[in-house]
Amino acid sequence: MDSKQNRRGLQSPCEPGCIVKKGNRPRVRLCKIALDQNPRIKVALRELEEALRSKGVLPLEVSKSTADVDEPRRREAGTRRAILDAERLRRLEQENASLKAENSELKSLLGKHAILREALAMSGRLPR
Repeated sequence: MDSKQNRRGLQSPCEPGCIVKKGNRPRVRLCKIALDQNPRIKVALRELEEALRSKGVLPLEVSKSTADVDEPRRREAGTRRAILDAERLRRLEQENASLKAENSELKSLLGKHAILREALAMSGRLPR
């Protein structure tokens, strides 16, 4: 019970699922929480990005207007799947043919060994 109370004490009321390890929260999670809860941080981040873009540290922002952006080409979902299925089928058929050839070869060898074993048994040379 004591360890559960300690864990409850380390959890934030806004995030009951986040357990703090050794008194530290993951930085990414802290940043997300801070951006969601504090609009001043968002404004400061936007201003910093603009300043870095003006200095050339960050690339220029791409406008997302619908007139400038062409619609992406859409592939049919079935064609890629059909190509993958055809390739898989070809491989399986090839493997099946090679296994059938190996099977017939092993059957013939087994027949030869059965004949030799029978001959040895009849001559009395087969150890018991």
